Amino acid sequence: MRMLWTTSRKTFDVPCTIEIEQTSETLHAHVVLDGDIAIQPGDEVRVHDAPTGVAFGERLVVRRTATVVRAGPLDRLLARIEGYLELTELYEVSFSDGRAL
Repeated sequence: MRMLWTTSRKTFDVPCTIEIEQTSETLHAHVVLDGDIAIQPGDEVRVHDAPTGVAFGERLVVRRTATVVRAGPLDRLLARIEGYLELTELYEVSFSDGRAL
């Protein structure tokens, strides 16, 4: 019998579109998975043969394959806890210049 909290992971491949743009107006890279696939905390997406950049002033759109690795229940819980703890570190950051008001 399989326990609910095991770390077994489901893996599947899916086509995707990669868009990379580097211009004076924008600098971004996006991956859009085909289908209606929801990525949840703890899941991993690995894009195969993805370009890593473009020259300034260019925009690149390519089709590739991505492997989605679904997190198990324990991995998903740990990812949520880690995300919450990382968020609380932002509360300790000050954006003032240190001068008294």
